[in-house]
Amino acid sequence: MVTDLGTGIADAEGGPVRHIPVLLHEVVEALAPQPGKVILDGTFGAGGYSTALLDAGANVIALDRDPTAIAAGQALVASRNGLLSLHHTRFSALDSFAPEAGLDGVVLDIGVSSMQIDEAERGFSFQKNGPLDMRMSVSGPSAADVVNRAKVGDLIRIFGFLGEEKQAGRIARAIEKRRAEQPFQTTRDLAGVIEIVTPRKAKDKIHPATRVFQALRIFVNDELGELAQALFAAERALKPGGRLVVVTFHSLEDRIVKKFFSDRSGKASGSRHMPVAVEKPVIFAPVGKGMVAASEEEAQLNPRARSAKLRAGIRTDAAAMKADFSIFDLPDLAEIERMGG
Repeated sequence: MVTDLGTGIADAEGGPVRHIPVLLHEVVEALAPQPGKVILDGTFGAGGYSTALLDAGANVIALDRDPTAIAAGQALVASRNGLLSLHHTRFSALDSFAPEAGLDGVVLDIGVSSMQIDEAERGFSFQKNGPLDMRMSVSGPSAADVVNRAKVGDLIRIFGFLGEEKQAGRIARAIEKRRAEQPFQTTRDLAGVIEIVTPRKAKDKIHPATRVFQALRIFVNDELGELAQALFAAERALKPGGRLVVVTFHSLEDRIVKKFFSDRSGKASGSRHMPVAVEKPVIFAPVGKGMVAASEEEAQLNPRARSAKLRAGIRTDAAAMKADFSIFDLPDLAEIERMGG
């Protein structure tokens, strides 16, 4: 997965890199695959995790919302004699693919893949000029629709929360002025405006457009909402003893996963909607000592693994709880469906 520049920010300006599965050994160890076990890989990508799980003898159900990943994975499906099935869908629907007896494991590798970054026509990167797209599913409203149609206040919230961009207001107002003259069409269109408004300083480690591009990608693909839904879906789909393993690449994702496992750990807790602490059943028991980060050795071999964090839990026999999205404290952002062309 594409990860960071040592900042937790997705590197939208990096050049082509070979796709390397992050924390592969740790993921496989946490899932404990064996012959006969059924494990769902919710983010197939280039098939790195799926291949390792198959090599360990497990049956794998793999999902990906990107049709190019599905097409590229057909050779692996054909080579595994029925032990691998590959489906074009969002991982928020993963429980629809679970066998009646439940899953033995679920792995989710959150973020955008290096293959998507490297394809200029996908519009994820401003290093290569291409259409301002960013859609993983290659359907629905694009990033261009968002910057050309969203209200300034909505752009400020999107850039500020999803990109943690301190200059969100200045950038949003510059976008409003430019789009009144000419709509944004390409990645360089947008990056060029951002470069003028917030020029790069010598001490800056990342390009000034990096955070805005991250925010747009997350918003266009509803990545945080998808992750939250996928966690609840995994809770429903895993059998007792089944394992949920999630690898994240920046703080927004990790915060959601951390809150989910904390809420499902049985600890008394409250939220802004339910401030009084209540006792809860233990839905997931921890795997290992908690969060696992990439080793220094892996980070040196694959710099984009520096911000990777792995969290895992083992499903108990307690009944699945209601999907309560308030535990994540996600902000109310604009509805992207209204921004379609």
